Amino acid sequence: MQPEHFLAFDLGATSGRTILGTIDDNSLHMKELTRFPNQVLPMQGHVFWNIFSLYEHLCEGLRAAAREGVKIRSIGIDTWGVDVAFIAEDGTLLGMPYAYRDPHTEGAPEAYFKEVMSRKEVYARTGIQIMDFNTIYQLFALRRAGSSQLEAADRLLFIPDALSYLLTGKMVTEYTIASTSQLLNPRTQKLENELLERMGVTPAKFPDIVMPGHRIGTLRPELAAACGLPEIPVIAVAGHDTASAVAAVPASDEHFAYLSSGTWSLMGIETRSPVIDERTYALNITNEGGVDGTTRLLKNITGMWLLEQCLKEWKALGTEYTYPQIVELADKAEPFRSMIDPDDASFAHPESMIAAIEAYCARTSQPLPESHAEFIRTIFESLALKYRRVLDCFRELAPHPIEKLHVIGGGSKNAQLNQFTANSTAIPVVAGPSEATAIGNVMLQAKAAGLVGSLAEMRQLIGRCVPTETFIPNEREAWEAAYTHFEKIIGQK
Repeated sequence: MQPEHFLAFDLGATSGRTILGTIDDNSLHMKELTRFPNQVLPMQGHVFWNIFSLYEHLCEGLRAAAREGVKIRSIGIDTWGVDVAFIAEDGTLLGMPYAYRDPHTEGAPEAYFKEVMSRKEVYARTGIQIMDFNTIYQLFALRRAGSSQLEAADRLLFIPDALSYLLTGKMVTEYTIASTSQLLNPRTQKLENELLERMGVTPAKFPDIVMPGHRIGTLRPELAAACGLPEIPVIAVAGHDTASAVAAVPASDEHFAYLSSGTWSLMGIETRSPVIDERTYALNITNEGGVDGTTRLLKNITGMWLLEQCLKEWKALGTEYTYPQIVELADKAEPFRSMIDPDDASFAHPESMIAAIEAYCARTSQPLPESHAEFIRTIFESLALKYRRVLDCFRELAPHPIEKLHVIGGGSKNAQLNQFTANSTAIPVVAGPSEATAIGNVMLQAKAAGLVGSLAEMRQLIGRCVPTETFIPNEREAWEAAYTHFEKIIGQK
């Protein structure tokens, strides 16, 4: 076959990239064209995403693609979940979107449950993990604050949909990104209007829901001309980055769990229908939309955010580490000296992550980490132990045995954490692809173009083309004892 080229914009919470994906004779090639920062913008007591800067970076990515001199079949955009942009009646952007780490949603879920609808009823309708920053509570907090942005908005667009709108002028609500909001019913695959209406927000502010693979439109003529490209189709891929990443899991059967590892860790299993019952309610398990009618039954876990914030503080004090140095430091530190619950509320957005970890250890009567090496080891071991705890929940929920854990995303390159995770969970860990989100984005465009058929065919192609590394469990007795201790520690926090 002739090479087919697809352009993927993959935007994370800290950086974004433009990727040129090429499918040629049953092979897959990925080429990074641009990389750019994406950081929250603190302003006037709130935290925003600079969507105007992101648009500029997308334009630069389009120009970089034009310089490649190849025919691009389509474009797809994926981003993080829950956040929304506000669009005026005349189509202009009403300022910058709030970032999910903005503290204005603190306490919002409890207030919503008291004033609008009970916690249990909200979960029964949506099957989504209760988290402060879910879209439902962002909108509720804005409504209570009398937000002029929300009041003036004619449309609300999730971030990948907002960026696609800026490229095409067409508005849609992509299903997988909408499923992160706690506004969507996974059984009907539609918005649960009453959740919005009862807090005074009009459901019609959201455009119609479309499924992954939908053709949104083409690049606006003036934008295409300015970037040196034809009017290329823009496809609604799995707009939620985790949905795109899970689509790229190179699994050969259904007997697996996945761990999308990055700033956040998202662990789960894939099911054919939502699982919403007393067990998932008690465990605060989420049901998010997947590809080909699948449900991503998962749980959010704080991930490399813990280390990223420590590294940021150390850098400000004049010490920087390369990745090999980080691994070397952790390897030399004493095992299981201190443990933390990565999901403790004190780690959500502390002024100092170092101080927050020290305070947690003091509160649970553990030795405080003293060296940088001890902080790193504490984080890695605690993550691996938390993964075991969450995986045990999915072992109870899965309709089949879980025989391996596929680790995808940037964290899959952390060989030390992968080995710790294999030791902790007692099953093989298959690491890779690290570029899972971009690969899923590209492959879903290829699926929309008819180059591949089912999700299984996508995964077979990825499995043939992308190398992975397998980590076999060892040191079982030590890790089993550590897990018993970990359970006691997080029980007394």
